[in-house]
Amino acid sequence: MPAIRIEGLTLRFGDALALDDVSFDVKTGELVGLLGPNGAGKTTTINVLSTLLIPDSGRAWVGGHDVLTAPRAVREIISLTGQFAALDDMLTGRENLVLFGRLRSLSKAAAASRADELLARFGLADFASKRAGTYSGGMRRRLDLAVSLVVPTPVLFLDEPTAGLDPRSRAELWNVVRELRADGHAIVLTTQYLEEADQLADRIVVIDQGRVAAEGTPAELKKRSGGYACVVSPVELSRLDECATAMKSFGAPAVDREAGSVTIADAEPDALSQIIASLHGIKLADISLRQPTLDEVFLQLTGNSPQ
Repeated sequence: MPAIRIEGLTLRFGDALALDDVSFDVKTGELVGLLGPNGAGKTTTINVLSTLLIPDSGRAWVGGHDVLTAPRAVREIISLTGQFAALDDMLTGRENLVLFGRLRSLSKAAAASRADELLARFGLADFASKRAGTYSGGMRRRLDLAVSLVVPTPVLFLDEPTAGLDPRSRAELWNVVRELRADGHAIVLTTQYLEEADQLADRIVVIDQGRVAAEGTPAELKKRSGGYACVVSPVELSRLDECATAMKSFGAPAVDREAGSVTIADAEPDALSQIIASLHGIKLADISLRQPTLDEVFLQLTGNSPQ
């Protein structure tokens, strides 16, 4: 059995259908990204898997334990980092870690040793004696993630862990998450940053209106949304129509006069040199061949922009 298995989860809040027959797996050492618009069911799925919510129907197992019949066993092997840091701002970074270690039944010596180990690993050793309330947003998220790992667990749930962080802090946390995956953790990550999912996820599950709209690797989802797009921008905008005529044999050209470009939506990757040859005599400001972005995939699958 994989580290996480979900089969047909359904959950209603009154008349609202929060989860509608959701099913997917997460393997050991795999990071699966949950994407979806606000209210799509991402956090609800996490809450079911972490035994915080009981579904109306369906089954789910974490580490081989049924979340309904063996919730205590599930809680012993999971860690959850929520959307808001679960820290005591009046305590120092080290004191927060020791506190959680003691709550997880570590001895005083073991909790202190583990705290120092995690502070070093997460780049917080120089701030160990400072109150958590003085930490920057990025430092708080790193400390919060460290808290969830005081007692190592094989399964880790990260619910929008980089929300509100600046690009540098986000990149630092990405490196920590990559290390955790390399250590063999099974990780479920919810995020509104599609670049984050593209960078970190082995597979992506797109949830929309409580249902799984698509599943696959980032590359598979991009391919599913269309082939490569070839975009040509001539130096002289007056030659846009001439470019479009020359490119007709490679697909249906779309002229964007405002952007000053011509696009073939489903170009073959090996056609770039032929397209360049067909434009002989036309000076080009730019030419590119690219896959659809995850933002474009997301928009196509859900009809919504990332939120």
